[in-house]
Amino acid sequence: MVASIDKNVAFILQEELRIKVMNMSSTKNPRILSIQSHVVSGYVGNKSATFPLQLLGFDVDTINSVQLSNHTGYKVVKGQVLNDKDLGKSTTMIDELVHGLAENDLDNYTHLLTGYVGSASFLKRIAILVKALKQKNPHLIYVCDPVIGDNGKMYVPEELKDIYKKEIVPLADILTPNQFEIELLTGKKVNNIDELQIAIKELHKAGPQIVAVSSSEINSKLTAVISSLKDDVLLKVDIPQIPASFTGTGDLFAALFLAHTYLQNDIKTATEKTINSLQGVLQETFKAFNEYKNEEAQFSRKIELRLIQSKRHIENPEITLRAEFL
Repeated sequence: MVASIDKNVAFILQEELRIKVMNMSSTKNPRILSIQSHVVSGYVGNKSATFPLQLLGFDVDTINSVQLSNHTGYKVVKGQVLNDKDLGKSTTMIDELVHGLAENDLDNYTHLLTGYVGSASFLKRIAILVKALKQKNPHLIYVCDPVIGDNGKMYVPEELKDIYKKEIVPLADILTPNQFEIELLTGKKVNNIDELQIAIKELHKAGPQIVAVSSSEINSKLTAVISSLKDDVLLKVDIPQIPASFTGTGDLFAALFLAHTYLQNDIKTATEKTINSLQGVLQETFKAFNEYKNEEAQFSRKIELRLIQSKRHIENPEITLRAEFL
């Protein structure tokens, strides 16, 4: 009888030690769950975010909202958008994956990052997941890149806009919209820096402590604007325009900004590291494009982000573009 009790006590103590070790590990090593699109070839969504985050010291788990052969800039796209089609029972694909993580106690994350989602049901399920992950780790940081559209064109069904506004944005700690997305989320037109600041304040009221507008075209300039309530700071960085159109830059911006807001001691340094890393990747990509532009290949393939070749820009960016306080 005593031996049996001793075994039970030993088992309980062993379990407590295991949980403590896991908790210590999760606080020391940042772990991210990234929910975005996936392409077999190229660099958008999770393919654009994972490698840079790993280079910067983050463990990254991924769930794919979309599985495509390549991004939609190519002449042919094959694959699927994950939605509410079930698996022959009452659960969806994301439910299955999330439950598997939870049952194995693998859902201890420091960050959640979300990007492109193509269906309303999937986006609604993310809202439930955010609450569950924050219940498990109250310090979890949710970084939301609300991929709705750009340049006046929506990428997703109209109904997703209201889901973002009512259910997702209020849960986000950091929001990284572009200019068009901030207009959609606030219902306010942005033509100058003053109007942009008013729109950012509206988003802060909804919940996010940090709003990082990844790109805006104001006064014929490409400008990133970052606002942090916690730091009581508003910053802007004017960015030299590269004469090319890139895909996956917003996904890369969100990943880099997540990393540097965690790694750096202040929002200004985090912003400068993010912008200069991104600019380094784009310059490397444009350089390669100019070298191979006469080769026989689709334009979209020639202008794919050169992430692997830009390793040094991600790990140690040269700071040439500086953030200014507004």
